[in-house]
Amino acid sequence: MKIAFKMKTYNILSNDEFKTNIGNNSRLLGIDPGKRNIGFAICDENKKVATPLKITKKTKFETLINEIIQIIEENNIKGIIIGNPINMDGTTGSSSQAATDFAKKLSINVTVPITMWDERLSSEASFKITKELGTNATNRIDKLDKNAAAFILQGAIDYFSS
Repeated sequence: MKIAFKMKTYNILSNDEFKTNIGNNSRLLGIDPGKRNIGFAICDENKKVATPLKITKKTKFETLINEIIQIIEENNIKGIIIGNPINMDGTTGSSSQAATDFAKKLSINVTVPITMWDERLSSEASFKITKELGTNATNRIDKLDKNAAAFILQGAIDYFSS
């Protein structure tokens, strides 16, 4: 008989707990975990502006963890916001479950606080914003995941500053 041990994750916090734990001068990492790509964005220490950082193709989780740890170390990241694709009616589906599973696996490998952020319409909003800026369609699609991560992160930091 195989026994499965469930590891408790202590660094996944509610949005309000996260706000209390990250402190005033701290850079945050926004992550948009998609099916094929993962978008990353970071914000300034004052948590005023989220900036798209990069897109990574989904590969082995160990490779992804190493990349995230490198981003945390290089940018002095104090917290992580993970986009949670909740359905428009407020229910959770398979994409939301995948994001939650991703957060749990990540929390085992990093010590900074993590929170989930409702990211309804983030990809669509990101696409519309870049369209309004006059970016061509191919460029918008290529940058969609990191722009969506920035949109998610900006929503969270705006909430935290209120």
